[in-house]
Amino acid sequence: MWQRFTLYDLRVIGHYLGTLTLFFAVLMIAPLGTALIFQEWEPASRYLVAIGIAMVGGCSLRFLRIEPGRLSRRQALAVTGFAWVVLALFASIPLYFSGHYATYLDAVFDGVSGLTTTGASVIVDLDHLSYADNMFRFAIHALGGLGLIVVALSFGLFGRGGGASLFSSEGRSEHVVPNVVQTAQFIARITLLIVTVATLIITALCLWLGMEPARAFLNALWVSISGFMTGGFAPMQLSIMYYHSFPLECILMVLMILGSISFVLYAEVWKGRTGTFFKDLETKTMVLWIAVMAFVFTATLSSWALFDDMLTLLRRGLFMIISVFTTTGFQVVTTNQITTVFSNGAFLTLAFVMAVGGSSGSTSGGIKFSRMGIIFKSIVANVKEALAPDSARVVVSYSHLGRRTLTPNIVKEAMTVFILYVITYVVGALVGIAHGGEAIPAIFESVAMTSNGGITTSLAQPGMPATLELFYILQMWAGRLEFVTLLALIVEVGASLVPRVKPRLNP
Repeated sequence: MWQRFTLYDLRVIGHYLGTLTLFFAVLMIAPLGTALIFQEWEPASRYLVAIGIAMVGGCSLRFLRIEPGRLSRRQALAVTGFAWVVLALFASIPLYFSGHYATYLDAVFDGVSGLTTTGASVIVDLDHLSYADNMFRFAIHALGGLGLIVVALSFGLFGRGGGASLFSSEGRSEHVVPNVVQTAQFIARITLLIVTVATLIITALCLWLGMEPARAFLNALWVSISGFMTGGFAPMQLSIMYYHSFPLECILMVLMILGSISFVLYAEVWKGRTGTFFKDLETKTMVLWIAVMAFVFTATLSSWALFDDMLTLLRRGLFMIISVFTTTGFQVVTTNQITTVFSNGAFLTLAFVMAVGGSSGSTSGGIKFSRMGIIFKSIVANVKEALAPDSARVVVSYSHLGRRTLTPNIVKEAMTVFILYVITYVVGALVGIAHGGEAIPAIFESVAMTSNGGITTSLAQPGMPATLELFYILQMWAGRLEFVTLLALIVEVGASLVPRVKPRLNP
């Protein structure tokens, strides 16, 4: 029998959601400060009001339970699941009143997209967005890329209650160190180091390109955050194509790849165990998968006029492959070129690459290389069992932070998430087709939303049908939580809403 949420559970969940909401109000100080520095008074007033609303909402939720005690696993799942939607609703307030969104639901869409690091955007006239609003967009990218729970644990917002349950409920199963809080702090330190170094390098490059100092620094900071967080938001409508800089594209390719690598492997390299990185199942799967798909994608582009010379082909083709496999969503071709120049083969190749995504425990989305590697290993195991004598015992092992034996439970977990992703990709494509989209763009868009990839074609646009937009929001939410947390939450909520059936007394 399914367990129900009690009133006590709801009060505890509300308390921790209030804590996250108050932290989100503190995050809004970044765009408020930016607005004050650049004398953008209208955005400043919006963020001041938004901070007030978030503080009132957060305090009200916290007062539901003054001393919540230790979180149970069920409560942690609910806090994690609801947090992405609650914070997206608060994020949509200053975004909508900026005047750059056709509907309020469009602002919610961008809020969810930013937090889940999907990077798909339905903003209008991005090129004239204020510095403050852009700062806010990339601030929520940073928060969502690291993970709401990881950031909260890094700052000790949850005290000592239920840290492990919260950490695992956000789709993270491996710890850099045994202590969950220290693991979260290590992830935050690595991110800060890489983003800082990238910002300094790109700032120098932007200055060399002729940008004024303040604008050069802000653009460098924003694309560094978006690149390493594999988010996809860009300060300008043309994305990375706006800069017309091959050196910048090279830096961002490196940054995106770094963002798609598991933080656990960073820890191994940090400890001097570099061999672990190169022997790891995820690393081997990544190299093989990208090599094959890059060859296929290059072959599909070679016959098109836009890529009629080898240098252009390598430059744009390689950048797009890296952008989609890391599920970042940066573009060096326009959306119009994607829809009119790319063949169906190129479309589907990008969709396949984006569907798999990057490494588990990284900032990228998708099915993940670890699961694909495990599924491939299970196929090898089945073939070996079919060829082995009846008395033989087949054991298949793989390298992931040491040698591990492939067990039925490991395969079952990988296959479960894989099947859920595939089902969602298919259902999302059918929803897109039902709303008038062509089959190939509908498939591509569905994969982009569920894998948190962010590159869109023709369906996700300002003022799209509300039903389609809501489904895309659900896909981004499900993909970021990797389904299990969301499904558990839906079951819990459903069971709690169904009235209890009183047993009949026999006469």
